[in-house]
Amino acid sequence: MSKIDSLDERKFKDVLLIVGILFIAINLRPALASVGPLIEDIRQATGLSNGFLGLLTTLPLIAFGFISTLTPLFTRRFGIGGTLLGAMLLLTIGIVIRSIEWLPALFLGTLLSGVAIAFGNVLLPSLTKRNFESNSGLITSLYSSMMAVGAALAAGVSVPLAHDLELGWRGSLGVWAILSLVAFFVWLPQLFRLKKSNSNRSYIKAMKKLGGSRIAWQVALFMGLQSLTFYVILAWLPAILQSRGYDASFSGWMLSLSQATGIIGALAIPFLAGKKKDQRSIVVFLILLELIGLVGLFLPELGWVAIWISLIGFVMGGSFGLSLLFIVLRSQDEESATELSGMAQSIGYFVAGIGPIVFGSIYDVTGSWTVPFILLFVVAFLKLITGMGVGKAIR
Repeated sequence: MSKIDSLDERKFKDVLLIVGILFIAINLRPALASVGPLIEDIRQATGLSNGFLGLLTTLPLIAFGFISTLTPLFTRRFGIGGTLLGAMLLLTIGIVIRSIEWLPALFLGTLLSGVAIAFGNVLLPSLTKRNFESNSGLITSLYSSMMAVGAALAAGVSVPLAHDLELGWRGSLGVWAILSLVAFFVWLPQLFRLKKSNSNRSYIKAMKKLGGSRIAWQVALFMGLQSLTFYVILAWLPAILQSRGYDASFSGWMLSLSQATGIIGALAIPFLAGKKKDQRSIVVFLILLELIGLVGLFLPELGWVAIWISLIGFVMGGSFGLSLLFIVLRSQDEESATELSGMAQSIGYFVAGIGPIVFGSIYDVTGSWTVPFILLFVVAFLKLITGMGVGKAIR
């Protein structure tokens, strides 16, 4: 085989890998984003309180927290290819289980879906480091934007699927098993291409080393704080808008709008950040936009709801993509990227996991959105501090 043929074959395999990554990515948000617009339907059908509804959104984050840090153990046993293939199968099973007409199945299926998504969350930055390090900004932009596409699609069509197509809220949640099953078969060829690592590196020692790393903690906290805001908006934006007189369909589409503008942020921010050695200016830009959007949403008398939600969505998408890129930029190789990704997302999602529950519970106690919004302003300030640390160029 000539060098040209060999190069063409490698490019073809890389294209197939990118396609597989994108199919994995688009499945990492619908199981989560489909819940928010259906909160009122679920509440009416089950009688669950805001606290338990917040738990429904938070269960996947708890799974992220526990599973993320253990992911390197699975990749050493099954390889990245096998772990992601199993994740897509588990995601399909979890989605199907939670569509069963039995209340415990709703929580069990949600938890299993969260476990599956955790593997994808951790391993996509590792694959980027392993196969596309020189184009890490571009690849991160592509797959993080596909995650935003999945979230926007789910947020926008959940209510129409439940009401217009008369699938009910359970059927609307369950339909996403089709997409994850497709991803399973698209990813299947990578099971044979992506070989397992033969490293004898100690998992315990690697995690202890990360635990003593300041930059690793900064990556983790930035990941957690941006995720906290994302999941609060994902869970409670429809409820906020409905409390102000908007109907469920409009509220669902506004959530979809936030996810759609998140696609733009996820595409643009990692790509631009990947071209810079120092990302602090991008962090400042994102936080300023976030504060403007939150103030606008907090003050309903200002109107222009779509504008404020669009700004918030752009920032959420951009911040998430930037946090994923930080994992690639602040790691040395594939294994360290998996370990840093696992630690960052484990700690990060434990931080994020308190968001929807605390946000909903504060509203239950106060009967007002004022104090919950103050929480989001504090989170933005903390995100600025951690982002300035992790965004500083390493000399």
